[in-house]
Amino acid sequence: MDEKKKVGVFVCHCGRNIAQTVDIEKLMEKVREKYDVELVEDNMYMCSDPGQNLLKESIQAKNLNRVIVAACSRDMHEPTFRSAAQEAGLNPYLVEIANIREQVSWVHDDKEKATEKASKIIGSTIEKVIRDEPLEPLKIPVVQRALVIGGGIAGIQAALDIADAGYEVTLVEKSPTIGGHMAQLAETFPTLDCSQCILTPKMVAVSRHPKINLLTTSEVVSVDGYVGNFKVQIRKNPRYVDVDKCNLCDDCTAVCPVVVHDEYNQSLSPRKAIYIPFPQAVPASYVIDEETCLGIDPLICSKCKDVCLVEAINFDMQPEIIEEEFGAIIVATGYDTYPIENIGEYGYGAHPDIISGLDFERLLSANGPTQGVIRRPSDGKVPKTVVFVHCAGSRDPAKHLPYCSKICCMYSTKHALQYKHLVHDGTAINFYIDVRTAGKDYEEFYKRAAEEEKVIYVRGKVSEIIEDGDQLLVKGVDTLLGEAVEVHADLVVLATGLVPSKGTQEISHLLKLSCDSKGFLKEAHPKLKPVESALSGIFIAGTASGPKDIPETVSQASGAAAKAATILASEFLEREPQIAQVDPTTCGLCHTCINVCPYGAIYLDEGVRRITVREALCEGCGSCAAACPSGSIELKNSTSEGIRAQIKALLQG
Repeated sequence: MDEKKKVGVFVCHCGRNIAQTVDIEKLMEKVREKYDVELVEDNMYMCSDPGQNLLKESIQAKNLNRVIVAACSRDMHEPTFRSAAQEAGLNPYLVEIANIREQVSWVHDDKEKATEKASKIIGSTIEKVIRDEPLEPLKIPVVQRALVIGGGIAGIQAALDIADAGYEVTLVEKSPTIGGHMAQLAETFPTLDCSQCILTPKMVAVSRHPKINLLTTSEVVSVDGYVGNFKVQIRKNPRYVDVDKCNLCDDCTAVCPVVVHDEYNQSLSPRKAIYIPFPQAVPASYVIDEETCLGIDPLICSKCKDVCLVEAINFDMQPEIIEEEFGAIIVATGYDTYPIENIGEYGYGAHPDIISGLDFERLLSANGPTQGVIRRPSDGKVPKTVVFVHCAGSRDPAKHLPYCSKICCMYSTKHALQYKHLVHDGTAINFYIDVRTAGKDYEEFYKRAAEEEKVIYVRGKVSEIIEDGDQLLVKGVDTLLGEAVEVHADLVVLATGLVPSKGTQEISHLLKLSCDSKGFLKEAHPKLKPVESALSGIFIAGTASGPKDIPETVSQASGAAAKAATILASEFLEREPQIAQVDPTTCGLCHTCINVCPYGAIYLDEGVRRITVREALCEGCGSCAAACPSGSIELKNSTSEGIRAQIKALLQG
């Protein structure tokens, strides 16, 4: 080894995590004997202040110019040790982590073999660190403006937080109004406060905030660039009503001849082709449904335009492409409910009195199709017995969703309580698999329903729902009693789970974001980076990454906003310099690297006919280096020669 490269090795006990499987003393002896290192030290917790001080003092005392910390995964503490080394005057990119916890102690029982393996991993890491070169972070200018995609409660909260921090925000929502699914709810658990009462002030705040540019009936169509400098195209679709002119007089709906199902009320009531989504909609303006309106392409009807005294209606509005640049992006594209028509075994569609939880929510709502009076869709009568079926299509890997959607137990309990408050002599029966109450005061809420409000809970799955006269016969099994159960009900409410929204699926392709096995957006790390995506500068909020209740959604939205604000707060952004580099003397311009790069970071510079790396886009994943047939691409500090040396050390060590 080159004499100038003085390597210090620091071994962490990690309490018992490492020390109970790896013989630390013997490991240190092996490293001293087998490898040309300047120093080998150990500490109970290297990540602690004493451990970091040991590292810093040793660098200065021994004039170390390479450091290895044998501890846990790089993801856990690499920044910690690199920062400590930098404080001691060592370039942070001359510090490497030898993972002897996850890759050794956690996967082995034999102490002797584990110690030998740990020695080999340290030896392999030495081969890497002696070939490392000092690097400097990349500096990237930042556009101090954020884009929030999705106008549900997550997008609203994220936009408000960023705007309140002093940065401009563009909030894009494909619907005619913001609010999302929360706007459809009557009340929220466990406090049973009015959903609109807590949501509407935030919606209004978005519309009035001087730092927020609200774009409804709009969608993101292309995204290019990188963290700090995203170039985005947004298509603003026409609503055919001028928001600034519309005075909500409602004359237009009176003359509109087209009647369709109202999606806000879950198709339980009608609306016209020109309509306002709901009374508290933001923007507060009517909109024309171009798919059903008779006044758009071709012009057959113009009755609404004829009666509009303020001339707010314009059938000639066209889509508009807006191009803007942003420093950070937050994806808050929400969720859809599991298609209830998929659950044929429960008879949805075959009988009008078998409805979804969201349908029931609209029946409960004061601005719903029945103004908050619970009525059966079939005959308008007040139901005296309502059965709530939990996990309708959830936790069923054989046929439907394999996972728990987290909120269904609670919203079914809420529905049962609301029903009992409205129909005092009614009977509410909940069929459940397990009651899951993972939230603050949720267990108390459930106990209140079961013990004080006399909501009946039957532990068992419903097997069949059939029509029996003017009622429904619900068949199931009480697994606590081990008996078959049959209940006659006037109304059956199916608690369907949450699935990724169509918008989530579309944006994942557009932004090249990874999804999990369920189709939700995948976090960079589920514990340590729950609101970050694998792409720098793109953050995830709310149910776009999985089922969540409202408090968790709002908290995560604020977390994503805080992360975005840390980027927007700087004029320049520092990025990791361990990126791909191309040797033009051996490159054959085969374009293989361009095709395999998942981040679009590599391109052919036509001016000089040379493969070039966009440094700000490169994530250092190594796909290009692995695929290059001529070996012309390598990652800084991860060269082919260094990797071969590491492998050799592992095999011979």
